[in-house]
Amino acid sequence: MADYSRTELDSPRVGTRKRFSFDDDAIGAYAEKIARFFGTGQYLFWQTIFVVVWIFLNVGGWAWSWDPYPFILLNLAFSTQAAYAAPLILLAQNRQEDRDKHTILADRRRAEETKADTEFLARELAGVRLALGDTVTRDYLRHELEDLRGLLERVEAKLDDESAARIAERHEQRGSGASDLSDPTQGDVADDH
Repeated sequence: MADYSRTELDSPRVGTRKRFSFDDDAIGAYAEKIARFFGTGQYLFWQTIFVVVWIFLNVGGWAWSWDPYPFILLNLAFSTQAAYAAPLILLAQNRQEDRDKHTILADRRRAEETKADTEFLARELAGVRLALGDTVTRDYLRHELEDLRGLLERVEAKLDDESAARIAERHEQRGSGASDLSDPTQGDVADDH
């Protein structure tokens, strides 16, 4: 007989026990396929055909009628089917809710990014508008140049009048007649002799 020490018996063996491991994604995908099939007209059609054939074979009085009239075996089959269908449908709905949550979060993140981009573009557009407000437009420059040209023409006219008046005054002081006077040209200045 083998001798065991007390410590060997008191502590459990640490070993690799194989446990069942389930891949939740694979089971969920399978549940979604079944739930989608339960929600189709094809499923209802084939289930109706199955029930009609079942009842026909069991009511017809054939020798192999295995489920007489209250069809207890058929009810048991439907109960078993419902017992499995309900959790499968709930599992499929839970997976859909998880996907919806991820979609909502992604949409919210995208909306926040779009809002931030829109606000950035609005600030940039406002900056461009302010910068353009300080720049000279072609029409504004044309108007200012026309005003400047008009002002220069008035200054030249005044200078011409003043020059003509000085020339006339000098000619009168020298005693010369009006025959020496001529119309001043633009920019003429009286000569000091």
